[in-house]
Amino acid sequence: MFGKRLRLFNLLGFEVSIDFSWIIIALLIAWSLSTGLFPFRYEGLSNRTYWFMGIGGAIGLFLSIIVHEFAHSVVARKNGMPMKGITLFIFGGVAEMDEEPPNAKAEFSMAIIGPISSVVIGGIFYFIYRIGDPSLPQAASGVIGYLAMINVILAIFNMLPAFPLDGGRVLRSILWGIKKDLNWATKVASNIGAGFGILLIGLGIFNVLSGNFVGGMWWFLIGLFLHSAAKMSYQRLVTRRALQGEPISRFMNKNPVTVPPGTTVDDLVNDYVYKYHYKMFPVVQNGNQLSGCVSTSQIKEIPREEWPQKKVADIARACSQENTIGPKEDATEALAIMNRNNLSRLMVVDKNRLMGIITLKDMLQFLSLKIELE
Repeated sequence: MFGKRLRLFNLLGFEVSIDFSWIIIALLIAWSLSTGLFPFRYEGLSNRTYWFMGIGGAIGLFLSIIVHEFAHSVVARKNGMPMKGITLFIFGGVAEMDEEPPNAKAEFSMAIIGPISSVVIGGIFYFIYRIGDPSLPQAASGVIGYLAMINVILAIFNMLPAFPLDGGRVLRSILWGIKKDLNWATKVASNIGAGFGILLIGLGIFNVLSGNFVGGMWWFLIGLFLHSAAKMSYQRLVTRRALQGEPISRFMNKNPVTVPPGTTVDDLVNDYVYKYHYKMFPVVQNGNQLSGCVSTSQIKEIPREEWPQKKVADIARACSQENTIGPKEDATEALAIMNRNNLSRLMVVDKNRLMGIITLKDMLQFLSLKIELE
């Protein structure tokens, strides 16, 4: 679901990140508020004031979404679901789970708390708006009023029965509880979500043709995202179910390409990178003792004229949980680590011994065959 993202901070053990797509959306939100909504509702202010209001509204929405997703994360953790963190991305955010909820009740609790938290946030902003309206500057009052309104809209929109929105998750939990079949419930909820996406795309096109370009653009983009996310959510569940319980050894290459620490950077580039086309290599000595790993990003930091003198040992870095996995883990854990860290290869390590390499390509080939046959 995510591309490149920037880690912002930790909130009570949850890592908060921002996908670069959200930066674009945040700029669009600030622009649409400062040139559309606020000038329409509060006439006579300066352009500078409108831009301050637009930026303030975008920041307030940013914080509101964090609270919304944080509520999901807290309830999910209480129900035994491991949470990786919170990522803000295009049109909202997501509390990232390593696995599906354990039961329908846990999913219902986790899903419903998000819209409830948005309603509470909206109520708090509305209370401040009503109490402070006579004394607050018009610009500040306008931003607070907008945040009260947008949080309620956020709650209502999220309660649409369209997976993977919160309302779609509530619907899936109900269907799951009735039929005891997560695959079927996800398929139904995802199809409804995709249908809502097509409906919003049509609404967006209608608005654009009617002259409402900004509103139509938002409806079109939201519908496009919702349709794609709904299809992707079901595909992700099918992938997890197909790989669940499959041992790492089934995919692992037990004779991977490794680099001795005494290799020069020049030889590393010519004899390994250009030959095998990998971006990362394990550095091994004394048989299969893993001493670190070296990547093309590290090579780029070395001036070209120093390549013949520099050794791999000089630039190699210690391996971490972000690019290694234990041999007893199953394929779903490997897939989760790759997805979380945007990698296509993991080193299989046991007590600092390199056992092999597992690649996304090999897992996907196995997945394709398994789905075709079963």
